[in-house]
Amino acid sequence: MSVIDSNPPYLPAALALDTRAFELTETSRDWLVDRPLQILGYVGVALALRWALHKLINRFTQRNASNSDRSPLLLRPLRERAPSTLQGSILSERRRQRAKTIGSVLKSAVSVVVLTWFVLSVLDVVGINVTPFIASAGIVGVALGFGAQNLVRDFLSGIFMLLEDQYGVGDVVDLGEAIGTVESVGLRVTTIRDVNGTVWYCRNGEVLRVGNMSQGFAVAVLDLPVAHTANLDEACEVAEKATVDVVTSGAFEDELLGDPEMLGVNAVSADTVTIRITIKTRPGRQWAVQRRLHREILQAFDDAGVKAPYPNGRQGGVVELAK
Repeated sequence: MSVIDSNPPYLPAALALDTRAFELTETSRDWLVDRPLQILGYVGVALALRWALHKLINRFTQRNASNSDRSPLLLRPLRERAPSTLQGSILSERRRQRAKTIGSVLKSAVSVVVLTWFVLSVLDVVGINVTPFIASAGIVGVALGFGAQNLVRDFLSGIFMLLEDQYGVGDVVDLGEAIGTVESVGLRVTTIRDVNGTVWYCRNGEVLRVGNMSQGFAVAVLDLPVAHTANLDEACEVAEKATVDVVTSGAFEDELLGDPEMLGVNAVSADTVTIRITIKTRPGRQWAVQRRLHREILQAFDDAGVKAPYPNGRQGGVVELAK
């Protein structure tokens, strides 16, 4: 038998071994080289995309160093209700906090979207079906939504409050349970300090109504009680004259936005007749105007002999005893 005739039984086995070795090499190269390179590419794209978007958000939410008085670019299309009477530092802090909070929300949203895209892309590269993960994520999201609905409500309320600029740092607000000056505004909590110095932390989701006394204009309301026996025409004339004298003296400079208006008798009780005067002021200045006018009108009443109400039958400092 020739050499050629003796080899054919061994050739198919050798060729099969070489083919398996070739296939094993291709599989190893796919798992050890190609797929890791694809994952690294996704990592680079995700990091670069996140960095670029965060940089863009910072540009829109931070003030220009050359002109720090202007609002950040992100806030310019949005409505701003900041009172004109706020000082520069308070107004700047108000805008900074508003822009910082909105920017934080946008950065978090960008990070979540980029991370989700990266994870799904990596799972697709390694050959894992992502459909069950998406379904599971939906179920987990619904469960978290029910379990943390108060937290979600706080965040959503904070976002809308910031976008609408319902109140900000330096505003005097009435949130129902707390009345005072806003010191800080966050996505979840608003901090308020009342007239006694107490700091209140109000969850945004629990705020059902907001009374802002620092937007647009305010009205100083003066309710002046006089006795039933007083001459009402004279009392109205004296109160109006005292108010006009204070206004024309320039005591309030640019704090007033209109002339005082005498409304006359506003209420009558068992022992008091109340006369009302109103005057429009700049936001936040109504209380100072009221205090000054009350003092001047009280002095004018004393000088003119307008009788003040005395409950329980007390007149002129003498209590009339029942017979």
